[in-house]
Amino acid sequence: MEEWKEYKISEIIEEIAMGPFGSNIKVDNFIDFGIPVLNGSNLQGFKLNEDSFNYVSEEKADSLGRANAFRGDVVITHRGTLGQIVYIPLDSKYERYVISQSQFRLRLNQNIIRPDFFVYFFHTRIGQHRILMNASQVGVPALARPTSTFKEITIPVPPIEIQNRVMAILLSLDDKIELNRRINENLEQQAQALFKSWFVDFEPFKDGKFVDSELGMIPEGWKVGTLSDIANVTMGQSPKGTSYNENGEGIVFYQGRADFGNRYPSVRLFTTEPTRYADPFSVLLSVRAPVGDINIAVEKCCIGRGLASIYSKTGHQSFVLYTMFSLKKELDKFNSEGTVFGSINRSSIENLKIVIPPINVMDKFEHLVSKIDDMLLNLFQETTRLAQLRDILLPRFMSGELIITDIVDKNLSE
Repeated sequence: MEEWKEYKISEIIEEIAMGPFGSNIKVDNFIDFGIPVLNGSNLQGFKLNEDSFNYVSEEKADSLGRANAFRGDVVITHRGTLGQIVYIPLDSKYERYVISQSQFRLRLNQNIIRPDFFVYFFHTRIGQHRILMNASQVGVPALARPTSTFKEITIPVPPIEIQNRVMAILLSLDDKIELNRRINENLEQQAQALFKSWFVDFEPFKDGKFVDSELGMIPEGWKVGTLSDIANVTMGQSPKGTSYNENGEGIVFYQGRADFGNRYPSVRLFTTEPTRYADPFSVLLSVRAPVGDINIAVEKCCIGRGLASIYSKTGHQSFVLYTMFSLKKELDKFNSEGTVFGSINRSSIENLKIVIPPINVMDKFEHLVSKIDDMLLNLFQETTRLAQLRDILLPRFMSGELIITDIVDKNLSE
């Protein structure tokens, strides 16, 4: 690799520090607003996830000294979910953060390497291997002597000009992925708000007559029924383990909650001996530890015993989907019924009480919301393609195998 150089991490860092001892930061220290404290959920992906935080006071953060991280720093998990590594972007919400006892941070010499380039390298298979090669799997997974062993890891580093070109492409892909995620989040909120307006608050029907029911007052002509009145429920059944594969042979297989994404599941496994099927756009319901989480099948698939499939009997699949979302609190009850692991059976799912509007009302709702659901699916599929492209390019860029020309740079900027 011409112009590339292999560095030990100790040669390219200006500072490295562990998080605070557990006794130095406790739940009692948390306040409603202040300096954010990082946890594992903030270290998902490449860039710091700022969706939610706990906070400590400025005085408490000051007392933790080197456990404070700033824009441009890199944060790494050394205990628990190993392999997590993110950078704090220059446009982050806050100027500083406190890392947790399960994390350490480092500050790079940015004349040699960009923080984002550094982090993206460690998201490749080779990078992950170099992080995890000193991991102990006895008890809670942890890196042995994390800061000292991490400093001995080597990383191939090209000149800054090449790093800039590489990151221009990778960040443009991730920016589009993030934009799609935000649009999807907004669209889903719109659809759920519309369902609540129509079928919980009954706002479009307020001027009509209402009657009493076991679920409260409902518009006249509506009824209380069960989920089985509007949908078919299929409980999953896992095929033989010998039929599983990761190379696309047979049909997509979703085993349980572990396969779920934000709205659609991630394809990990296939099976050549499917047992129970879910049709495209079926609601996939987690029926075991935890009960109640929901995803949507993108294609016909096989479902394992951790899932149930729920599909409309009348062609109102969007209505069924948002009905299931609205039943979240009811489904949560099955997670606390005295058993070690929560679970729900077919009969309990089918007998969930729901308000059922007339067919013409469901038709109108379906007409409106199915368009939103179609947009959500299209954005998800585009995002999947972008992520696949990024994941193909990433290791080739980071190894120097793929050379970025000025022409490629120009085309991307147009």
